[in-house]
Amino acid sequence: MSGPHPAVWAARPVGGAHVLSVRLSLTDDREELAELDRGLVAYGVVVVALAAVGGALIASRLSRELRTAAETARRISAGELDARIGLSGVPGTRDEVAELSSAVDTMAASLQQRLEAEQRFTADVAHELRTPLTGLHTAAELLPPGRPTELVRDRVAALRTLTEDLLEVARLDANREEPQLEAHRLGPLVESITRRSGVTAQVVGASGAAGASGASGTEAAGTAEAAYVRTDVRRFERILTNLLANARRHGGEPVTVTVSGTTVTVRDRGPGFPEKLLREGPQRFLTGAAERGQGTGLGLTIAFGQAQVIGARVTLENLPPSGALATVVLPPA
Repeated sequence: MSGPHPAVWAARPVGGAHVLSVRLSLTDDREELAELDRGLVAYGVVVVALAAVGGALIASRLSRELRTAAETARRISAGELDARIGLSGVPGTRDEVAELSSAVDTMAASLQQRLEAEQRFTADVAHELRTPLTGLHTAAELLPPGRPTELVRDRVAALRTLTEDLLEVARLDANREEPQLEAHRLGPLVESITRRSGVTAQVVGASGAAGASGASGTEAAGTAEAAYVRTDVRRFERILTNLLANARRHGGEPVTVTVSGTTVTVRDRGPGFPEKLLREGPQRFLTGAAERGQGTGLGLTIAFGQAQVIGARVTLENLPPSGALATVVLPPA
């Protein structure tokens, strides 16, 4: 029986003409069930809320640890080989994130050891080659004049240059370079470096001496007042000379050097930089496309490394319809 006062009935016949019936009220039972339902709902809400808070805390911790691991991996990829995640997890528990962090740290340590061993090997080989090359250069100078002597001297000079480049790359990889930064007026500095480089190039925007030509074929054709920059002259000369040599060796004439504010650009009219070089950056002993000639691939590597030492930025791009453009942005004085 339903209604405001639920009850249950039971009846059976007694004798011939009588019926025995019993009525049991269910009001109390219904109230107990309703109270139980309310309790279950309340406990369910509390359990769900606690589970949500606990899940959020765990997810936040995992997310924070994973972000730390990802950031550390990016630092390692950028060359900071001593970066470590350092997540140990809760003692006595099996934490997958901590295991992943430990594996990444172990991998980074192994990679750092191998790269340092490679750098030491490169530096040692280049250093050991210096002494016999010096003797070979001296001996080549004593040879009688002639075409064979010129070939020997040319190859000895190429070996000495390669050895010095290897030593410089090893020093850059080891982060042992200390720049001597001073304020310099960029225009005259670029003109002087271009003249000493031996590359025939037109310098634009460096000074007012339009049309002047140096022994190396340098031409100044600018009138703008160049800014002062804070740089290491020797290292900046290494950067600009390598870019000019790269333009002469792999590009096409005319080569133009433009000074604008604290920015220097070197442009040639050749086939342009290989797409792999633009995408992945310079790689030692890899010159890219065959049409850009032969080389060791160390010139651009050294230019980028020295730029990082003096706080400059080097970018490479191709310009239509043809030609490569290298840009050097120096910090202002």
